[in-house]
Amino acid sequence: MWPNFFMQEEDARLRAGRGQRGKGLTDAQEGKIKLAFFVAIVGVTLTVLAVGTEYWVELNAYKHNHSTTCEAAHFGLWKYCHKKVWTENVDDDRETCGPAELPGEANCSYFKFFTTGASAQIFQRTTHKDLSIAAAVLSLVSLVLMVLGSICITMALSRGVEFLLKPASLFFILAGTTVLICMAVFRWAVRWLIDSDHSVPVEYEYSWSVACAAAAGAILIFGGGCFILLSLPAPPKKPWEYCLNKGTST
Repeated sequence: MWPNFFMQEEDARLRAGRGQRGKGLTDAQEGKIKLAFFVAIVGVTLTVLAVGTEYWVELNAYKHNHSTTCEAAHFGLWKYCHKKVWTENVDDDRETCGPAELPGEANCSYFKFFTTGASAQIFQRTTHKDLSIAAAVLSLVSLVLMVLGSICITMALSRGVEFLLKPASLFFILAGTTVLICMAVFRWAVRWLIDSDHSVPVEYEYSWSVACAAAAGAILIFGGGCFILLSLPAPPKKPWEYCLNKGTST
């Protein structure tokens, strides 16, 4: 009899605890968290798009007179493409080949320093293996931080707990900062590549994948800041607010 009584009391207490945890967030709080989470998801999407594409930078050789083709290249964190573009498709006002989106014969391959440790050759220039690997690793670290932040927000919404907003904000801010650091390291790698050889004159420009990464870093930091604001306790009422409440009640 007594064991059954204690078991029933324990079950009732657990059910009550679950009910209280489920009611931890008001509808207004939940709506604000979902809105901030949507902002963070936009940053995550842009990061995945930037990391998975090879349009971080474009290298364009100068056009030669009476030549039907010109050479261009573009690469990202994992992959590079060398392309022969038909000169007739290039604007007449443009001195160099490109842009990389023009049709032509493309030869794409992944960087071998992830597998064999060999550096890549692009227009007689050698890539900086260590900087390229560092940029790629930083991009993966940022993705892991985004996953951890998303898990925290999902648990906060499903269980109705508010304390998970603080670690989520930390994860998203660190993820955005890591994306920006990845861009800086990649920029150093590009400068090393350009300065490694000058036998083939080329012009380079950063492409839309870098724009996605920059926007993603800023959005992730902004989303993390929103979660910090949502995790702060509500400010206490001012004295005149109590007076106004008493006046309306009478």
